[in-house]
Amino acid sequence: MPTRQPMRIKPRRTPGDLLAGAGALAMLVALVGGVPYALLRLAGPPLPPELLDLDLLNSQVGTGTIVAILVLLVWLAWLQLVVCVVVELYAGIRRVGMPARVPLSGGTQALANRLVSAALLLFTVSAVAVPMMKPAGPPARPAPVSATLAVPQVVAERAELAPVEKAKKVYVVQPPHGRHHESLWEIAEKCLGDGRRYPEIYRLNQHKEQPDGSRLHMADLIRPGWVLDMPDDARNVHIVPAAQPRAATLGEHPGKPAELDGRTQTVTPGGTVPPQESPDRPGLRGESPGLDTSVLPGREADAAPAGPAVPDRRTSGAEADGGGADGGAHGAGGPAEDAERDSGLGMLDYLAGASLTAAGLLVALGRRRREQLWHRAFGRRITRPRDDAAQAELALRLGADTPGSRMLDLGLRLLGRSLAAAGRIPPTVYAAHLSPRHLDLWIHPPDPGAPEPWEAHDGGQVWRLPAHEGRMIDERALADAPAPYPGLVSLGSNGEGRVLVDLEAAHGLIGVRGVRTTAALAAFAVELATNRWSDRMRVTLVGFGEELAEIAPDRIRCAGSLAEVLPGLEAEAAVEGYGAGVLTGRVGGRAADPVWSPHYLLSAIAPDAGEARRLAVLARKGVRTAAGYVIAGDVPHATWTVEITEDGRAAVDALGFEVDAHLLPRRQYRALAELFRTAGRLEGEPLPDEPEPVTRTPSVEVRILGPVEIAGPPPMEEGRAALAVEMVVYLATHPGGVHPVVLGGVLWPRGVQAVVRDATIARVGAWLGTDSAGRPNLAADDSGRLRLGPEVRTDWMLFRDLVRQSHADVAARAVLLERALGLVRGPLLNGRPRGRYSWLAADDLEYDVAASVADAAHRLCEVRLAHGEADQAVAAVRAGLLLAADDEGLWRDLLRATQLTGDPARLRAVADALHRRAASHPYGGGMAPETEALIDELLPTWRMRSAPSA
Repeated sequence: MPTRQPMRIKPRRTPGDLLAGAGALAMLVALVGGVPYALLRLAGPPLPPELLDLDLLNSQVGTGTIVAILVLLVWLAWLQLVVCVVVELYAGIRRVGMPARVPLSGGTQALANRLVSAALLLFTVSAVAVPMMKPAGPPARPAPVSATLAVPQVVAERAELAPVEKAKKVYVVQPPHGRHHESLWEIAEKCLGDGRRYPEIYRLNQHKEQPDGSRLHMADLIRPGWVLDMPDDARNVHIVPAAQPRAATLGEHPGKPAELDGRTQTVTPGGTVPPQESPDRPGLRGESPGLDTSVLPGREADAAPAGPAVPDRRTSGAEADGGGADGGAHGAGGPAEDAERDSGLGMLDYLAGASLTAAGLLVALGRRRREQLWHRAFGRRITRPRDDAAQAELALRLGADTPGSRMLDLGLRLLGRSLAAAGRIPPTVYAAHLSPRHLDLWIHPPDPGAPEPWEAHDGGQVWRLPAHEGRMIDERALADAPAPYPGLVSLGSNGEGRVLVDLEAAHGLIGVRGVRTTAALAAFAVELATNRWSDRMRVTLVGFGEELAEIAPDRIRCAGSLAEVLPGLEAEAAVEGYGAGVLTGRVGGRAADPVWSPHYLLSAIAPDAGEARRLAVLARKGVRTAAGYVIAGDVPHATWTVEITEDGRAAVDALGFEVDAHLLPRRQYRALAELFRTAGRLEGEPLPDEPEPVTRTPSVEVRILGPVEIAGPPPMEEGRAALAVEMVVYLATHPGGVHPVVLGGVLWPRGVQAVVRDATIARVGAWLGTDSAGRPNLAADDSGRLRLGPEVRTDWMLFRDLVRQSHADVAARAVLLERALGLVRGPLLNGRPRGRYSWLAADDLEYDVAASVADAAHRLCEVRLAHGEADQAVAAVRAGLLLAADDEGLWRDLLRATQLTGDPARLRAVADALHRRAASHPYGGGMAPETEALIDELLPTWRMRSAPSA
């Protein structure tokens, strides 16, 4: 048996690194141990007798007392350093990521971080040789190393011995598969056996140029097509020449991970690797991590999308409950299809993280969808988004902070109204911080007189609204209260909440410089145009964002140059009284006055010298104006400058802020534009074909036409029920089968470990049990796709079957339709947990159910009216409205049917209810013109009765 000679490894750490580590260790010992020893020997204990004497408070202070106080301060500084060293050691040894921040220890903790990092180098130096390997036996797992390993090509026994050449292990980041994207954690789990080792991969590849010209700066942000250097004990990786450029590696292995690439040699430490020939060269392929075959029989390795879903770093162990739902109704697509369709990593990174923007966009989108429903024709559903647009809506549903947006809006309006009632001028709010616990306003100058329920903190520098107080604000009581601070816009997040700045509070130009400035401006634009804490507003975009006008055409205007917009801005500024008492004017009830309507300029084009002077004159009024000017580049005379760094941080030196920047790259805002463009299409889409007959008596019934219920299995413990029910609902509404990897991306949109996903599937399978023939109600087919058994039925399947029968049986049509509508108990999946079922955005289910129920109710209403049964027609329409309440075609059916009952009071009650619903609808928009015209026809006096309440 041929063997390999021991191979040398070039240590990654240099003698300079070792010397620095030794020096850092010596300094740590001196600071942690030497300082207290010297203090005890030379100055005594931390609290000398002089400081313990109570007469010190009313006696003359001498030199000895001052020295004792100074010694105490030195002891406290030493204690602070020790705490910082312990925190940094814990983070470095346990690899927990960013160390915890020690309060009031910025410089001290930075020093401790450098010393600890350098000292730890002494204990992680690579070994100098690798034991001999034989291709026939399982190779020994060497200690983790950071150096580049020289590994020979491993061949099958019958192959000739290849010459030893310098090589390295690499991993090619794969395109999305279904709903999931790879992360460093997942790659570490698959290739190193432990997701917590992802920092090793990060350190090996930090700042190295990738084939697309970008570099790895943040561990959370890797891209498909990147070629990552891997530690020497990695498995399921590519082995390539050490000198091979990354672009050449990508060209050689473009579309599949190592374990599915027939041209790739892999090594699985600690396991026997079966030999396998490939057309290009002989090699070995290790078994990739997969599902428990005892749970899912018949799985074929090459039939599934490669790799588990992106792991959720917030979960560990064998149990997790997921933080929401995401994904869609896609099966396991081929590699070429997956490579062409990036199914949402960027959407999750940018749109789901922009929680306030997402909330505003969903309201604007809902208003658009209401208008689509006004025009929906019988037999058609409204047009639904696809591809990037669908992924954008998924991300919005997942990340939207609707309660936070509501509290910010109502809290500011209540503040303005309270101050106006007291005759007080609102303070200058230059920034805000919104967290789940409270809303903070940072004001200048400090004012301790915050009106209730607001509270003053830090000497009046912060006005705080606790979350429980914000939830109790009566929205109806503030329906006509103006928005005092419409210029507040998200700068980014700080880990605890969202940080917003007020564009008007700068009293001058705001410059944005660094990288991705256009993405920052686009994020500002979208939130300004869709937020709920503003009333009338105009946003002018210069040099970017033409697509964004699709989102809010009444607010956004685009221009090609500053020269095009400056004359208009100067004319506005010349209006008499412009800028005088803006806050007072707004809270005093004059919000309808155009003078107080803000206008914000966002320019991706840097001004020339003349334009810069004109902008400075416009912006620097010395007082607040109803305007804001945000300009990209190094802007002369800027009052604030926002610096966007390469690692995605935003810093405003004038305010002392540094946060994770709120960014919206071009692809993401194009997806948003397409989402809104789709919501503006009024022609609709045909409903799908009728289903196959439902004949079996169910052993498990899944009810989704109302509150979600699963009848048949025994109750599941409360902590696991929500996830299990959502899994069953998804599988029940996708009878074609779903691969576990896709299902993992649906239920855990931010990722999950494969062991957690598989354990959850096994638990749900055991919960559902077997049918009357002893077959499992949840099983995997030969391709590895999960399917529910034939005796699992949904009320939606039965509804469609009854409607199908009603088309063929005219005599029993009314009875069949009545049975179908009797299955409807409320809105689709009513009461579902917040954050779950967001996959509905990219699925046909929501659109098909609403249209089919509305059509069935409309048809039954017509049948009943044809037989002169007006009361039964009213009942039919009301059954449909339980689920399809926004379908105004049903409301018009209800008006006609109620009018035929001959009861004017009943008709007036329906008209009044419809008017109140339209006025208070969360998406606004009033009611359809056809509905108003019908009410005018049937009840000519309704407007006079409803006008006072409006």
